[in-house]
Amino acid sequence: MPEIKNYTLNFGPQHPSAHGVLRLVLELDGETIVRSDPHIGLLHRGTEKLVEYKPYNQSIGYMDRLDYVSMMANEHGYVLAIEKLLGVEVPERAQYIRVMFDEITRILNHLMWLGAHALDIGAMTVFLYAFREREDLMDCYEAVSGARMHATYYRPGGVYRDLPETMAKYSESPWHKGKDLDKLNETREGSLLDFIEAFTERFPGYVDEYETLLTDNRIWKQRTVDIGIVSPERALQLGFSGPMLRGSGIAWDLRKKQPYEVYDKLDFDIPVGKTGDSYDRYLVRVAEMRESNKIIKQCVQWLKANPGPVIADNHKVTPPSRVDAKSNMEALIHHFKLFTEGFITPPGEVYSAVEHPKGEFGVYLVSDGANKPYRLKIRAPGFPHLAALDEMAKGHMIADVVTIIGTQDIVFGEIDR
Repeated sequence: MPEIKNYTLNFGPQHPSAHGVLRLVLELDGETIVRSDPHIGLLHRGTEKLVEYKPYNQSIGYMDRLDYVSMMANEHGYVLAIEKLLGVEVPERAQYIRVMFDEITRILNHLMWLGAHALDIGAMTVFLYAFREREDLMDCYEAVSGARMHATYYRPGGVYRDLPETMAKYSESPWHKGKDLDKLNETREGSLLDFIEAFTERFPGYVDEYETLLTDNRIWKQRTVDIGIVSPERALQLGFSGPMLRGSGIAWDLRKKQPYEVYDKLDFDIPVGKTGDSYDRYLVRVAEMRESNKIIKQCVQWLKANPGPVIADNHKVTPPSRVDAKSNMEALIHHFKLFTEGFITPPGEVYSAVEHPKGEFGVYLVSDGANKPYRLKIRAPGFPHLAALDEMAKGHMIADVVTIIGTQDIVFGEIDR
């Protein structure tokens, strides 16, 4: 009898379900995975090195491009680290705005994950539904920053500017006119906060629609139940965080365990799974979208009732207003120094972490007293998850690898950096 050897298969990098830039080398016994070896680096941009050559305030835009599905959450981690170094106090209104946009970002991320994950497994409708809601939230990004994705809205000391009093409207076109146009602009008559509030009223109904399509769908359950099981002990040993850890039944969430900004003043729950399989992680993320919606609602109520400054008044760190810069010499000097040299941080090292949609996003910053970081290290939440892919896929079939990549919700911008 001839000896049958395992054969090796290259999965990706161009494979649409391998998220474009993942190369997996799979060792197969028939169609069963014996070993999977993830190869990364196809998207490496050298972000951490680039940041060392730029003043602190010029590197915020790099953060958006790490996990390009959770833009403002990345900025938040970086900005918090700088504030820790400088000892800057952030106005309360700015903290509420940040929390509100962190949760909008969480919903944006989970919608992208849900649509893509379902598409990977073969369900197309959810993808189209999820992008319908993403469109509204992208408009919120655009309203505050001018950009739909890479916002660069957070600043050391607060946020770039206050929330706008008007919302961009659809204008007449061959596709939108008359009653259709009025319906589209119905929620856009007031301020951005009114628009977000109207969204939070509609959103639970949309989540019900996704659940109708998937939660009890037998094909969905066949593809996700008992696939990629990770026990709670193993999840901790592998360095999991976020929905990957909570899906295994461990209620660890930085918003509750190490609260930052105003999370300790808000009411929300932490959903956890039971078995730690792909189906549990799906349920956890869907429940998280509902909780984020609750948080956004609370932030909107508070922001409507409490006007105030949205950025610290320390012009060594934050720019003066345009009016001041044009009428006051000292303000002009501050403006000029800030945008040419940036600001100097005291020597030291800090680590700050936020509960990013994918897990713990941490920024370790070392300062030598200059106007740019001596060293920056990013703790990307997706990296330990990808490292566990071999263990999660062992013994499963080739088709299940796609499910496992999907359930990990990995984005290579932050993994390759």
